[in-house]
Amino acid sequence: MSNTKTKVGVTRKLPFTTLDRLNELFNVQMNETDRALSQSELLQMAASCEVLCPTVTDKIDAKILHAGAGKLKLLANFGAGTDHIDLQIASEQGIIVTNTPDVLTEDTADLTMALLLAVPRRIIEGVDCLRSGGYQAGWSPTWMMGRSLGGKKLGIIGMGRIGQAVAARARAFGMQIHYHNRRQVSPAIEEALQALYWPDLDAMLGEMDFVSLNCPLSEQTKHLMNAERLGKMPKHAMLINTARGPLIDEAALIAALQAGNLAGAGLDVFEFEPQISPGLLQMSNVVALPHMGSSTLEARCAMGERMIINIKAYEDGHKPPDRVIVSL
Repeated sequence: MSNTKTKVGVTRKLPFTTLDRLNELFNVQMNETDRALSQSELLQMAASCEVLCPTVTDKIDAKILHAGAGKLKLLANFGAGTDHIDLQIASEQGIIVTNTPDVLTEDTADLTMALLLAVPRRIIEGVDCLRSGGYQAGWSPTWMMGRSLGGKKLGIIGMGRIGQAVAARARAFGMQIHYHNRRQVSPAIEEALQALYWPDLDAMLGEMDFVSLNCPLSEQTKHLMNAERLGKMPKHAMLINTARGPLIDEAALIAALQAGNLAGAGLDVFEFEPQISPGLLQMSNVVALPHMGSSTLEARCAMGERMIINIKAYEDGHKPPDRVIVSL
């Protein structure tokens, strides 16, 4: 009976509820170890499965896709971002690509807000101080002073679902919302968020106290925040990134922070992830987290359910609801 089920390759250990449901519905080939598969292992899985479920740690390039030619029909990505997948080659080979949008929005926005608080209020420095015994002298009027959020200007780059969720949270803290996006959002959204649209990103950067990156990674947005753009930000400004690491030229960011041309940064993603540039970990004004924006039980289980819905729709001959459309 199991041989009649669609063969699904799962590249990483997923929440047990997702795995139980996958095994119930499909013939699952699983990576039993919770580590990123090597390219040769990915090649073997792609060549033997009709459906492949990759994650952000799997580079699905032309070589992997060609290995699955003729058999691989669906890439059901466990995650919203698809920059690790060669979408053009997949489209040329007739391989459907789906993702898991929406379900990551609230948790990623929560973590963005956490970084917006942690960096200016020096929260990690405070924790480290207590743990190292540095609070022996007690409270002082001028000690550990940070910066408040109320009244400050937040520039959001990428006003999609997550950007809007960040804006709603920041408004509750009294921040002024500004944004740059490929296109202006509707007047109703702008009114609800009291958000001001800047068609010129460079002009916006020069006026912001905080900048939050919430846009996708593409050839056009790689190193969006390079040395030139970082140099346009005020010296007191702080940069937050919970989107994708390569949006920032990390060498330029480190140079700006070391020179005092930027006041701080909060990062959940990194340019060379999982490797972290040593300079970032050595600065007290950088809060660095291990890519945990969507790392809640609720979000990960919802991602799994969304992925399964896409696979089942494909298996039943229907259009998967979260199909990623590629413009060639």
